[in-house]
Amino acid sequence: MKKYELLTILKPSLDSEELDKVVDKISSDIKNAKGEVSSVDKMGRKKLAYDLQGYRDGFFTNMIVSLPADAIVEFKRNLKLNDNVLRFMFMEVSKKVQTV
Repeated sequence: MKKYELLTILKPSLDSEELDKVVDKISSDIKNAKGEVSSVDKMGRKKLAYDLQGYRDGFFTNMIVSLPADAIVEFKRNLKLNDNVLRFMFMEVSKKVQTV
């Protein structure tokens, strides 16, 4: 399994309980796909550079996850279907390059 970084922007209209439920739902989707969550960083509410679906700000969360290669497509599909997720960025964590 490879490590990935998942940055999500969630709707600002969520209260703290709903925000926790959405993050828990994403974590459970990862675990159901036989993956694991290494860390979750709730970065808080931040102003956006431009409107996303009519919102001027959003809650940012950053997660470090490990997923099997065959589960990535389905996981991304579930994120797109989640109404509370405005945007997400899913990228592979690369190993640091050693320079001589």
